[in-house]
Amino acid sequence: VQLQASGGGLVQAGGSLRLSCAASGRIFSINDMGWYRQAPGKQRELVASITRDGNTNYADSVKGRFTISRDSKNTVYLQMNSLRPEDTAVYYCIAASRELKGWGKATAETNYWGQGTLVTVSS
Repeated sequence: VQLQASGGGLVQAGGSLRLSCAASGRIFSINDMGWYRQAPGKQRELVASITRDGNTNYADSVKGRFTISRDSKNTVYLQMNSLRPEDTAVYYCIAASRELKGWGKATAETNYWGQGTLVTVSS
């Protein structure tokens, strides 16, 4: 299973960006999907997650500003509004997925990570 993230860039404080992350490969199923971020010198932290049923969870620092969503084609999105300089980080998508094996069987659920996309918010 491969995850391809896109949508990062440079934006002024108060602006918006939309991140996308598409899963591909021999996908048997995808359960939870989400976004983490890692700022320079800091640990990676959970930004938002969404279950297969659409239940969402957000870090307190982004509640009311960010919205996570997913479609039926194994793509997860992160709409980021009212961006702040402290949102500057590399954003990584993650998906809990089972990979299809031969003869209709699947692997155990594993977390797969995207390559990261840089978001820079200028003041």
